Amino acid sequence: MALKNSYYERLAGGYLFPEIARRTKEFQVFHPEVKIMRLGIGNTTEPLPQIVASAMALEAVRLMNVETYSGYGDEQGNSKLRQALSERYKKCFGVRLDADEFFISDGSKCDCANISSIFSHESIIAVESPAYPVYVDSNVTSGKTGQFNKGKMQYEGVYYMPCTEMNDFFPEVPSGHVDLIYLCRPNNPTGAVAMASDLQPFVDYALEHKAVIIYDVAYVDYQKERGLVESIYQIPGAEKCAIEIGSFSKWAGFTGVRLGWSIVPKELVVEDTVPGELHRMWSRRYTTVFNGASNIAQAGGLAVLSELGQQSCQEVINYYMSNARLIKNGLYDMGLTVYGGTNAPYIWLKVPDGMSSWNFFDKLLNETNVVCTPGVGFGPDGEGFCRLSAFGHQENITEAIESIRMNLRI
Repeated sequence: MALKNSYYERLAGGYLFPEIARRTKEFQVFHPEVKIMRLGIGNTTEPLPQIVASAMALEAVRLMNVETYSGYGDEQGNSKLRQALSERYKKCFGVRLDADEFFISDGSKCDCANISSIFSHESIIAVESPAYPVYVDSNVTSGKTGQFNKGKMQYEGVYYMPCTEMNDFFPEVPSGHVDLIYLCRPNNPTGAVAMASDLQPFVDYALEHKAVIIYDVAYVDYQKERGLVESIYQIPGAEKCAIEIGSFSKWAGFTGVRLGWSIVPKELVVEDTVPGELHRMWSRRYTTVFNGASNIAQAGGLAVLSELGQQSCQEVINYYMSNARLIKNGLYDMGLTVYGGTNAPYIWLKVPDGMSSWNFFDKLLNETNVVCTPGVGFGPDGEGFCRLSAFGHQENITEAIESIRMNLRI
């Protein structure tokens, strides 16, 4: 007889973003006349650069003609796109990677969720707290964690690495043994970044313990300050112990288009493998359960990687970062404690008066009609904070901050 995957029952409550949507919808039902201003979910809002949209439109037109029609492509990704990514890493980051070490996906969230499938069911995972929920939830549903402890607001069997005001939102290297370490820089949700001196201890730890760092760089193009790490492979030894996952979503506005990549170096090894084995396993997973990213989306990705494409995407990033400054400065002028917003499109707001994250969510919605993201949804150390997103039209961002300034009772 068929049985359900009971690990899904371990998931704590509703997923963060659907719960935000539920509460917002409920508020709207009772207040239909109110305009909701959304500074919650990080969904891009500005149009795609013309060079990118035109490339995808041309690819769609090519599908209308038998001479230029394309069906399945390589599951691992268009070879030209993989080569272009390899060249970008070399030119922009000083990192040399073979084109076939890149795997093109339909978004980095999928890769973040699926990557642990090539590692043992017994793997011990370590995550930053707070962190993007998919890192933990995907491991819960695959059985790599224990039950959720409501008192501690965390899962048994998961090693949480606190990122707090006390350590400038950068975690300490695990004190015990772990197998998979999830890191995101710039961090979602705190906006914290990393120097080489911050990451070298993690690489050293991973090499010593035969652990693997899963490094999420979805927001790397938002970094403005010099001297920050742009790729984990800028750290000596990382090619032997790290997987990097990137995205076109926030870089190029592909949240709905869907395109990302993962890098599994051939030198990557764990306790029971030889060089190249994990690379082949990830490739086998792609060819077994994935038919490749959309040809149209990949055409857009190639346009993004052109010189004009990267320049055009940077202009959109600059627009979002000007929104981030509006939010951060507006909240700071109210006397609130805020972090982030300098190298990432998120502002990490310390909730006033010791309120819980969800209570502040309700207060902000009721008093100002602004939606935020409760920090506790990102992990136990997110309690007492909320995340505000700079993705939005600037006039709407300005209106939301003015509403907070005029109506929030603190």
